[in-house]
Amino acid sequence: MFNNKDIRPMLLKEIDKPFNDNKYLYEIKFDGIRALIHVSNKSIKIISRNGKDMSKMYPELSALKKIAHHKEIIFDGEIIALDKGKPSFQKLQKRSRLKNIDDQILEEIPVYFICFDILYENKELINLPLIKRKDILNKYPDTMYFIKTKYYLNGIKLFNKIKKLNLEGIVAKEKDSIYIPNKRVDTWIKIKNIKDKEFVIHGYTFKKEKYSLFLGEYKDNQLYYVGSISISANNPLMLKILKAKKVKNKFLNFHEDGVFITPNIIVTVTYLERTKDGKLRHPSLK
Repeated sequence: MFNNKDIRPMLLKEIDKPFNDNKYLYEIKFDGIRALIHVSNKSIKIISRNGKDMSKMYPELSALKKIAHHKEIIFDGEIIALDKGKPSFQKLQKRSRLKNIDDQILEEIPVYFICFDILYENKELINLPLIKRKDILNKYPDTMYFIKTKYYLNGIKLFNKIKKLNLEGIVAKEKDSIYIPNKRVDTWIKIKNIKDKEFVIHGYTFKKEKYSLFLGEYKDNQLYYVGSISISANNPLMLKILKAKKVKNKFLNFHEDGVFITPNIIVTVTYLERTKDGKLRHPSLK
């Protein structure tokens, strides 16, 4: 079996628009934590994209040992939590921060493993075409905590459906693609369901040659912090920001240290979704 240090998940390139191509299959992109699960009937290790052992964080996933039988397997997929039937990264974050996972937590915020690939089944499978790995994966039954992704052949149609459902996006994968660990290649592509809106800049901090800009929006004539974006020191926008008048912090809901400026510089920001308290997820400067 692979040593944990020997393999990291294959990564995806990103494009803006969905497409149709007979060489690709298409899947829903689930909003969670990427993980490789090393499992046999005797043991299980849940390894994050960065190589962290997360096994103790998600004890319910030890149920995957039952489907391994007498094989050693590595599955690739996404750990998710649900809120009203939809993946909720906010809920997953809440669960992942907890140190003591008792029966009450397992009942209130269960997690699930959405599996989209198999890399090892008593031998390496990474050099097989994706479609053949899918055939091998499909031999394993769905259970309460192990759910295989379905794939579709029309990317544009699938993307339009996930937009209506307000899900994260879709993934396009070449049917004949081999699995290339820890590489970002164009045989696997993600297309996110991105939103954009105008916000004001009300402050910044500087660290490691990058600025973090404080974004705000007005509600009932009050200024609320919605998140931060990073830009490089040589971005032309920074010249305008650094020349802006320094003022006191006007945010009602943000009290961190920083340099605050008059909130009259407006930028358009893309983001995935908003949390329940109005913060932006994955914001970036458009």
